[in-house]
Amino acid sequence: MTAVARRARGVTSGAGRLAAALLSPTFVVLALVVGYPLVAALRESVFQEGTDLDESGFVVEGSRFVGLDNYVSIFVGEAATRFWNAFGNTTLFTVITVALEVLIGVGMALVMHHALRWRGIVRASILVPWAVPTAVSALLWRWIFQADGVANAIIGQQVLWTTEGWQAKVAVILADVWKTAPFVGLLVLAGLQIIPNDVYEAARVDGASPWRQFWQITLPLVKPALLVAVLFRVLDALRMFDLPFVLVGSRKDSVETLSMVAFDEASSLRFGPAAAYATVLFLYVAVTALVFVRLLGADVIGAARERTRK
Repeated sequence: MTAVARRARGVTSGAGRLAAALLSPTFVVLALVVGYPLVAALRESVFQEGTDLDESGFVVEGSRFVGLDNYVSIFVGEAATRFWNAFGNTTLFTVITVALEVLIGVGMALVMHHALRWRGIVRASILVPWAVPTAVSALLWRWIFQADGVANAIIGQQVLWTTEGWQAKVAVILADVWKTAPFVGLLVLAGLQIIPNDVYEAARVDGASPWRQFWQITLPLVKPALLVAVLFRVLDALRMFDLPFVLVGSRKDSVETLSMVAFDEASSLRFGPAAAYATVLFLYVAVTALVFVRLLGADVIGAARERTRK
């Protein structure tokens, strides 16, 4: 090994040690905030609290090891119906709300970006719903969806929005889209502001229509910011809890999500099944994030490598 190679290797190892030292506080915080609760939940999911009889017929109280029984009972048995209903509601809310939020959020971003007069007021008014806490937003929409509320006054019919049925799903979707579409618009606005105006001027000189400019210039260039917004919203929607809980209520089959099922089990002091539900939800979120990043991030990595080669 030459002196130059040894010197380069020493510089690299020194930089690696410095990076590890600087990042070590972050790793410690993540281990305490994320790692320990995750390990504790996994451990709790293989135990079960309560009173039971042992092999000799004596009463045994407290925690007892049950292995994977809590997970098996989620997918097979009486609890399976409730789980699959909550799983379907969670997936349905995620797909519909994120799709609507992307469409509305992109429109909001375009309005905020092109607003010439009263730009600050326009942006502030659009972002107000996102700044409202979710529980407060749910209470506001609960008043709107009352029997004598604004929603029934507009449509001219008496619909019981906060009871079992399709109307409860619609109420949750409308309330969630109203609150979080501005978040998507905010991230897309950040992507729009880094697009140079020269690109649009050249497109107008070439005779491109506004619709063609949007599809061939705006949307491709804002795609990275839009993907980040969609990823954040998908992960957040999969963990939806407070909005349907406050707006409609607990133990409602029409709007019950996986987070609500886990909370209900924990409230009933069934900590083992609650931890199992939480673990299943964690795996669902993790797999969704991994698939999302791998499928939508592969082309970005490949394009970056292609530019590096050139």
